[in-house]
Amino acid sequence: MNQLIHDLRREPLGACGPLLLVPDAVLLPEGPAAGTAVVVADGAFRAVGPAEELERTHPRLDPLRLPGHLLMPGFVDAHHHLTQSFGSALAYGEPSEIFRRVWVPLEGALDEESAYTAAKLAALEALRGGFTTVADAGNRTGVDVDVVASAARDAGIRCVLGLVCDDDAATRDRSVLDEAGGHLARYEGDPLVHASLAVSIPEAATEATLRATARLAAEAGATVQIHVNEHLAGVERSLVRHGLRPLEHLHRIGALGPQLLAAHATLLTPRELTLLADTGAAVSYNPVASAWKGNAVAPATAMAERGIRFGLGTDGTRGDGFRLADAAEFAQRIAYGLATGDSSCGAGWTWLEHATRGGADAVGLGARTGTVAAGLAADFLLVDVTNPELALSWDLPWELVRRGNRDQITAVFVAGRMRLWRGLPTGWDGPALVRRAAELAQAAVEGAPITRVHPTSTAARARDTTR
Repeated sequence: MNQLIHDLRREPLGACGPLLLVPDAVLLPEGPAAGTAVVVADGAFRAVGPAEELERTHPRLDPLRLPGHLLMPGFVDAHHHLTQSFGSALAYGEPSEIFRRVWVPLEGALDEESAYTAAKLAALEALRGGFTTVADAGNRTGVDVDVVASAARDAGIRCVLGLVCDDDAATRDRSVLDEAGGHLARYEGDPLVHASLAVSIPEAATEATLRATARLAAEAGATVQIHVNEHLAGVERSLVRHGLRPLEHLHRIGALGPQLLAAHATLLTPRELTLLADTGAAVSYNPVASAWKGNAVAPATAMAERGIRFGLGTDGTRGDGFRLADAAEFAQRIAYGLATGDSSCGAGWTWLEHATRGGADAVGLGARTGTVAAGLAADFLLVDVTNPELALSWDLPWELVRRGNRDQITAVFVAGRMRLWRGLPTGWDGPALVRRAAELAQAAVEGAPITRVHPTSTAARARDTTR
């Protein structure tokens, strides 16, 4: 490993030539493969196969041996809000629909510097947790969305970047759609930023705009990110307004299809599961968000059984890919498995699959990343498997889900470049960013008209002890 870090740091970041990496094992779609190596060049996997064969066919490359390490695909966060990182803890202990009371006011208090810093801070946390891709569902800061794109690029993470296209009957749909078209064209050819459209919730846009954004995204091969069927209040508002549940409403107006990335989708009827399966729409299953401020847990094992496309998302709760995969399995076990005697709940491989390849597919990047395979982007992790949690391995997929954690990640690569080494970013000062973020967050939170239902834990404890 010392040789690896030496070779990758001796030249400017990303300037080093092709690499022949020889770990103990590589996590492939069919499972962990010992004796396997990869060739990385020009930001992509150029070859994946038996180590002896690749060493023979690439004689000019000095093998970089990685004893005690697993090379695996980077995690994909299928649902994030990068500019909300200043207030993550403000959601703790709060009831649902906190976006109205916390996130909208907080984002509205951010200027260009604070929005950039918040987004880069979130990207750093994601990289530390093994995420190589994040899908940002748009923001309401009022600053140019390219500020978030710049933060993602500077941090070195791949980003599916949403542009919020909310409107109402009083808004000229044409201006919203012009902005949407410009956003989709703006990032064509960008190596790390991939344009996406977003609507906060179905009721935040006119039917014409919902149809048009679906069409524009489909034509561009992009996604439309919409929070759908997340809370009881939202489902009930849709029933009152349209006589249909939100997902049913999107289907009726022609906005349900492969371009849709439905965030949360926790409250699904059997009919709505069928609609998702039949239309090819994708879901971001966000188990930690469900536990922290939701009404239900998305039926992910049922979605897997029906072939519904889905990835795993943090919703900005905590950027740790291993803990997210564990939460995904655990939430299914508590919500569905225990009551039915399902002791497997999809098994470990299901949650690794949807945290990586399935997530990449859900966010529209299945042809670009999510798998260790020749021709795909070299977005991967080097995971130390010599620690007490993973060294005695009998079923590595289960062990990674149940016992993996961010401390076991030695290095994170995105587009073939090392972006993180032992928890610290390469090429820029992570601790300095954290210090600046702390300063800016203090001012932003104090200046935002945030309304919390519950006091902080400290205040609640003081109140309870004085009774």
